[in-house]
Amino acid sequence: MFKVLGGSGSDCTGVTRRSFLQAGVLGVGGLALGDLLRARANDDYARSHVEGASVILFWMSGGPGHMETWDPKPDAVAQFRGPFGATKTSVPGVLFGELCPEEAKIADKLAILRGVNHGSGDHTKGNHWMLSGFPGPDFNAADFMVQRRPCMGSATAKLVGARKPGLPPYAAVPHLRGGTDNFFHYAAYLGRGYNPFVTESDPNDANFRVRNLSLPSDMPIGRLEDRKHLLGALDASKRAVDSSGAELDPHAQRAFSLLTSKETAKAFDIAAEPARVRDAYGRHTFGQSALLARRLVEAGVTFVTVNCVPWDHHGTANRLATKPGSEQLIPPFDRALAALVRDLIDRGLYERTLVVAMGEFGRTPRMNPEGGRDHWGNVFSVLMGCGSMKMGQVIGRSTPKGEYVADRPVSPQDVTATVFRHLGIDARKVHFPDTQQRPTALVETGEPVRELFRA
Repeated sequence: MFKVLGGSGSDCTGVTRRSFLQAGVLGVGGLALGDLLRARANDDYARSHVEGASVILFWMSGGPGHMETWDPKPDAVAQFRGPFGATKTSVPGVLFGELCPEEAKIADKLAILRGVNHGSGDHTKGNHWMLSGFPGPDFNAADFMVQRRPCMGSATAKLVGARKPGLPPYAAVPHLRGGTDNFFHYAAYLGRGYNPFVTESDPNDANFRVRNLSLPSDMPIGRLEDRKHLLGALDASKRAVDSSGAELDPHAQRAFSLLTSKETAKAFDIAAEPARVRDAYGRHTFGQSALLARRLVEAGVTFVTVNCVPWDHHGTANRLATKPGSEQLIPPFDRALAALVRDLIDRGLYERTLVVAMGEFGRTPRMNPEGGRDHWGNVFSVLMGCGSMKMGQVIGRSTPKGEYVADRPVSPQDVTATVFRHLGIDARKVHFPDTQQRPTALVETGEPVRELFRA
């Protein structure tokens, strides 16, 4: 994974020569970024994508409760209804949870899939399932952290690439830590060249900087050129013992270009946003991460994951109960997502940008004795928003107590196939060689959710 590192830890307050080396570009260890870019270029698959299409994924690791967000049950008994009521939305007859008032106002610009299910309450298996379309290892398996299939972002990086030169195709903000078993945002057998560009810094921090996208102050151009020549010499030495290296590899130069790209530095410069825009998103990590995601897709990044954690609200084992957990996370998330949609519309970006919000599963319909909800994969909700899709609708229905799918089930692969169709990818026709060089399908059985598309 290529990370953007701060100069003195993760606070990005400055840059030292050591942090620049850690970016994987200079010196002997700097061959890493060249290898990363080289891996991205080994692409034997035709690019098929809608011009300018992009995706912003709000990843809610831990599993948000569907009854607290987009599928409330106000008529159920308290043990199922939970501690919150419901609020009317801009779509007649559709209710959201009472902590989602901003999303409720723009429900006509959103679509809710209320029949998503995979049947598992395992964080590890569910994370992998929703991010890739395929079940992951069991939590208690020996290989529980090993990713078996590429995630949607990595597949997008390989098949589509970045929209503009000098930008990463797949990025993540503010980081990919936290949550529960939050391991599977990477490329698996596609190779590390398709892993996300991770900021590893909170854009709500007053000192937020992605300084490794420009030269550090203690390294003048001359020194950089000296190291570039050294890297070229090392590449030449490698070719001398590797007869397969017929020509000078261009990826080392691309590595320098990426890290010194004015376009990339400009995209990450969230301080350039007017104060009123930053305020609209909310001066918190969720809000400023969503704003940074908008800046990135506007600049030319194709897939951005906004990591919103943690949603595992059991009320036991050092976890928050449903009421305090929801009150802590839902309001900032609600404000951030609604502001993002409004901003995308105002800037003419909503037609080409698909916004997705989801976790690995839902929560048990019945509250537990500690006031929490446990793991539930039998039915949960996924939010989607895009100006070129059919919005203002709820697709699918859960039973009156929110226990099971009552109508129109949607599988994890249906979700991933929908994302890929937005990007112009016919995922059922795409196969990648796995680690054993066996052809493996990007999507095996899933179909795009037909109700969302105009044709």
